[in-house]
Amino acid sequence: MNKASSSAKDPHAFPIGPYSAMTVLQDGAELRVVADDATVMRLRLDEGLDHLEMLDAPDDPRLAVRAVSAAAEAMFGWRPNLNRLFLGSINKAPIGRELLDHGLAVAAGGNLVLLPELTMQRRDNWLVDAGRPPFPQLHVMTDGKRHPRRSQKPVGMVYARFITWLGEVISFRVADVNDDLHLLHRWMNDPRVDAFWDEAGDLEKHRTYLSTILADPHMLPLIGCFGDAPFGYFEVYWAKENRIAPFYDANDYDRGWHVVVGEDAYRGRRYISAWLPSLMHYMFLDDCRTQRIVGEPAAAHSQQLRNLELSGFAKIKNFDFPHKRATLVMLLRERFFGDRLWLPAAAGPATMA
Repeated sequence: MNKASSSAKDPHAFPIGPYSAMTVLQDGAELRVVADDATVMRLRLDEGLDHLEMLDAPDDPRLAVRAVSAAAEAMFGWRPNLNRLFLGSINKAPIGRELLDHGLAVAAGGNLVLLPELTMQRRDNWLVDAGRPPFPQLHVMTDGKRHPRRSQKPVGMVYARFITWLGEVISFRVADVNDDLHLLHRWMNDPRVDAFWDEAGDLEKHRTYLSTILADPHMLPLIGCFGDAPFGYFEVYWAKENRIAPFYDANDYDRGWHVVVGEDAYRGRRYISAWLPSLMHYMFLDDCRTQRIVGEPAAAHSQQLRNLELSGFAKIKNFDFPHKRATLVMLLRERFFGDRLWLPAAAGPATMA
């Protein structure tokens, strides 16, 4: 079992980031942020549960900002109804300027205030390559489509997040032909999946399929895991180069996605409420220029459309692909973070392919 999985079993421990780079521990009113088994910051929570006081902090300002960010994620995760956290006076906080400069805190009445919609847009807590800057913009042509040149694809794990209502870590890693072919093969031959994907076939068909997706600059195939258990296959794409582009006014950094939930044990609202917003979160964090996420589920798949509406997607219109009648759905960055849609939507029956 990895470190993140073991930490997640402690109700007073909140693992932060891929490979559990930091862990926030709560003992009564005291919070400790731990990295590499060493305490890097201590904070005290007041009785009102919305004020934090730094008791000690590291000299390294970047480490201090990361520790505050970790503490904020844990507090907002443990207390989803918490609207803000006060971190004391700007003049008293030793790293006040750093927090303001990094966009983690805002100034309000002379105080430092942490907001969940800002905390959740910091990349350090979730992305493996959080320090990678946005790829410089250079437009190119591909098959008659003008779009920005895309950055080199990542490998391995790209994102991880602790899900408080499951007590488990969800992660996404880039699919690998050698490691994941048999998994994809089994899932695509599941009759429940094939009814929507129509990709059943032999191993060589799926080897070619996955190799083609990996070689396509506009698509990124991901394997989703809860803890160490793979549960689903996801294709993330840039909409401008995708088949969806002719059906709406696609922006340069719009993204879209397809999903296969391959394991029956991970179907249903309890798990959709974890993987769906986490996938959206990854796409918004991966490039800060992404303002919209689109999808094109089958217009007849009423249950999936209800799930997407509960998760913040708006139904834009119905249209006809050569292979199906689809519904264009869209999620705005402003709505995702402003309405805190990384939290579970209203309960109800839920299934997705």
